[in-house]
Amino acid sequence: MKEDAALQGFKKFLLQANIVVIAVGLIVALAFDTLIKAFTSDIIDPIISRLQGKHSIGLGVQLGSHGNQTTFLNFGSFISAVIYFVVFMLVIYFLIVIPYKKISAKRGVAVFSDPPSVKTCPACLSADIPLAATKCKYCATDLPENP
Repeated sequence: MKEDAALQGFKKFLLQANIVVIAVGLIVALAFDTLIKAFTSDIIDPIISRLQGKHSIGLGVQLGSHGNQTTFLNFGSFISAVIYFVVFMLVIYFLIVIPYKKISAKRGVAVFSDPPSVKTCPACLSADIPLAATKCKYCATDLPENP
């Protein structure tokens, strides 16, 4: 009985919208990290190495003497990182985001959806007034009806 309550609490914790959003954000950040590392190590570093006069080989352009690995723009490795990023993000979307949206919809919670439509108060210019509102929640001005 005590164990069942603990599992229910753990399930509620895992299904909180903030936890999943943070987890997806972390995964996106890690994927971007790989892409950025590849760009810097395979595109930027060789340009800097060429300026410094140092010594690379793969799919790309040789900036210095033939066989000098440090002055080789390795486009192949960068293209691989871009492909990795796209595939990784597709996997995250189809294996985490879509199932989580369905679970959340069954619970009556909208996640990863468009923000609700809002209108702007003509008096105080607050831009987060719900469309159905008839008075501004900040200055109490009567708002026009929706068209």
